[in-house]
Amino acid sequence: MSPLEQFLHRAENLLARVEAILPPASGREPDWKRATAFRWRRRAGGGANYLQPVLHASTIRFEDLQHVEAQKAQLEQNTRQFVARRPANNVLLTGARGTGKSSLIKACLNGFADQGLRLIEVDKADLADLPDIVDLVASRPERFVIFCDDLSFEEGEAGYKALKVALDGSIATQSDNVLIYATSNRRHLMPEKMADNTGYKHGDDGELHPGEAVEEKISLSERFGLWLSFYPFRQDDYLEIVAHWLQSFGCTAQQIDGARGEALQWALGRGSRSGRVAWQFAKDFAGKRATQPDHP
Repeated sequence: MSPLEQFLHRAENLLARVEAILPPASGREPDWKRATAFRWRRRAGGGANYLQPVLHASTIRFEDLQHVEAQKAQLEQNTRQFVARRPANNVLLTGARGTGKSSLIKACLNGFADQGLRLIEVDKADLADLPDIVDLVASRPERFVIFCDDLSFEEGEAGYKALKVALDGSIATQSDNVLIYATSNRRHLMPEKMADNTGYKHGDDGELHPGEAVEEKISLSERFGLWLSFYPFRQDDYLEIVAHWLQSFGCTAQQIDGARGEALQWALGRGSRSGRVAWQFAKDFAGKRATQPDHP
């Protein structure tokens, strides 16, 4: 083989490797068999956006989520209806931070992926692309949950109206194989201001009627058929969650019992007794014990 042929052969191999990692040049479908979770990505410098497979998705399970039994049961049932091709609702999960809202949606994927459920994560900045995403997956046999995490809008944001239209308001019918699951720390997804109260009207019977500003704020959240509210954990709940994660990291019952005081100090320092704080403490505690010899 001549030097020129060797060079051309190496160049072809290099181009093949580069093409394998580059995003698609157009909005063509991804390789659906590579993953069960996907992210909607924008191409730098313009061009068609695309779905990127998430090759290492979260492995959290329903059993890992403690003290949210009612919310877990409702979301699991709604998702079960969806994958069984029965009527199901879009879901809004709101409430205290770190209480398992996002984790519960990820657990749905792990619980129902073998039944055809797929998860598509969409950033708030990309909500205007929701019609394109729905069109892309509408003919697929899988069931898709579009996951919008930590949503909150300021007045006038483009994504606010895009989400309203996607939920219920477009001239096109909603796709049968797509639902939207969203999480937020705000019940109505928008800031509520004291000035909004000035728009209330008093009826002849003394009843209060909300003004246009309040109605507009409520109109988006009302388009979610299922609302799930999450609340801060009690101290005992927090300690049970800590114990669950410590056990999952291989800690003994004696170590778990001895960690209670440190777990409470950790929560005090963070100003929260949330599930996320419990998870972070458990990682810190178990990681330190793994590098230290046990003392009699």
